[in-house]
Amino acid sequence: MISILQSSARAAGVMDPDLQSALDTAAAGGISPVLALIESGAADERLLSRHLADTLGWPWLESPRPEANDAAELKRLIPARFAVRHQVFPLGFGHGRVTTTSHQNVADAPTPQKRTLKLACHDPCDLLARQAVARQSELPVEWCLTPRSELLSSIQQLYGVGAETFDALIAAGGGSTDDQHLRDEANVIDDEDEDASVVKFVNQIIREALAQKATDIHVEPQPDSLRIRYRIDGFLHEIPVPENIKSLQASVIARIKVMSKLDIAEKRLPQDGRINLKADGQSIDVRVACIPSVEGESISLRLLGQERFTLDRLGLSEEHRAKIELLLGKPNGIVLVTGPTGSGKSTTLYTFLSQLNSVHRRIVTIEDPVENKLPGIVQIPVKNEIGLTFASGLRSILRGDPNVVMVGEIRDLETAEIAVRASLTGHLVFSTLHTNDAVAGITRLIEMGVKPFLVGTAVRAFIAQRLVRCLCSSCKEPASYQREELTKLGFPEVKIANKLYRATRGGCQQCRGTGYSGRVALYEIALMTPAMQALVSQKASESDLQAQARKDGFVPMRDYGLQKALDGITTLEEVARVTSEELE
Repeated sequence: MISILQSSARAAGVMDPDLQSALDTAAAGGISPVLALIESGAADERLLSRHLADTLGWPWLESPRPEANDAAELKRLIPARFAVRHQVFPLGFGHGRVTTTSHQNVADAPTPQKRTLKLACHDPCDLLARQAVARQSELPVEWCLTPRSELLSSIQQLYGVGAETFDALIAAGGGSTDDQHLRDEANVIDDEDEDASVVKFVNQIIREALAQKATDIHVEPQPDSLRIRYRIDGFLHEIPVPENIKSLQASVIARIKVMSKLDIAEKRLPQDGRINLKADGQSIDVRVACIPSVEGESISLRLLGQERFTLDRLGLSEEHRAKIELLLGKPNGIVLVTGPTGSGKSTTLYTFLSQLNSVHRRIVTIEDPVENKLPGIVQIPVKNEIGLTFASGLRSILRGDPNVVMVGEIRDLETAEIAVRASLTGHLVFSTLHTNDAVAGITRLIEMGVKPFLVGTAVRAFIAQRLVRCLCSSCKEPASYQREELTKLGFPEVKIANKLYRATRGGCQQCRGTGYSGRVALYEIALMTPAMQALVSQKASESDLQAQARKDGFVPMRDYGLQKALDGITTLEEVARVTSEELE
């Protein structure tokens, strides 16, 4: 088998020194030479897999998928736990030729059979796995080769996340909702425990969400199943789950409630909690919301990583960055970030605070809830049930000699007036408003009851933002648009169509088949210039304020997003999706 690997590796462009080094590593570490070669980076996984398949005379599959009509029988023949442990994937049934499981030569001549089981693997050198298959399978086996990443993805799609643990749990009689059994104070989710348990099953769900860079996990009881969805790049994706998962619904929900220190006996009222996880050596903060529904309790988990908040990560244009740095250099005033829920306002505010954070400044925040813990900053969570509101908390903060204050949200006149007074007495105040654009923040404050002259005097700027998905750099493709398409999207003025890109249909492995990877914020910044202050004091209309803002250098979010599309970062469709209200 080594000679077959050597010839295949050379055909894939692997140099002899790299090949020998991988073989030595495999021998010393007791691992497969194929895996050692791929992990060393000397060989491209797909290319090596193709050449191995050609050398062995096996079929090669880009992306293995089971035959739909045979899925139930395939799962019976090759259970989830077996497929995951030995990394094999059942494809279907055939009536052709099978490859031998001989120890001497894995490429021995095939023999005809009446009915065969088609299996995909990624490592033909793993003889232990092939011997296990020979013992497990009721039928002769017809082998295929596929890349390891595609194999593992297909196993998850067929059996569901954590299916191997689920199978073992069912075999052991199901999960327990006993508090002592489910309790695991450490909450370490990267511990590879061989014992099947509800704890491990829940850990696998969370670990997979982290691997896919999800921001939220939603566990939602259905009449005949338990639906689990991940929010990735702002969009919800339903993940495959094991069959009959409904039988473990109570245990799964109880485990999550125990992790977040909620009352597992209370199933009638909403509850909120937090989980501090450790995964791959990193701390992950998870915000948990549990709400009752007619089918049982539904749980949402917001995954908050310990990220670094820097201006570079915001992806600001040079012009916008200069304006932000100017605002952060002001000794007092209010800076308001506007936008709907989920538009990234908190991240922007945390970035501002991180830029200002130093031993010479006292920074205090009041938030509902505290999403990320920032070292060196005093953060206060709102607790309405005991009277700690934004307004009462802000009053107490101002008695504590702060330099910079952040209020999670200005929701009422009382909070707005205290924030205005704080800015007029020498404090730099940051907060958020729910408005559609930056200039609308002016009319929102006035409608709240703040005097127009105070708005013009106290507020330094209104910053509106939205999040758009970024194109996958590995598979994006050039896009050309017809004039009618541009008009329909609201960009009839775009003339340089050959600079635009779009997401490739079906995507690639790096973007999980979506064509997009990550998100970036679109901004618009309306500075409170003297001319704007005069118009605000005169109670000018919003259209007049918009016109004056443009004269002062205001760049609408739609134009900002268009530039991001021309730079190849996102698409016109994404920009149109989040700024469509400007067309109305």
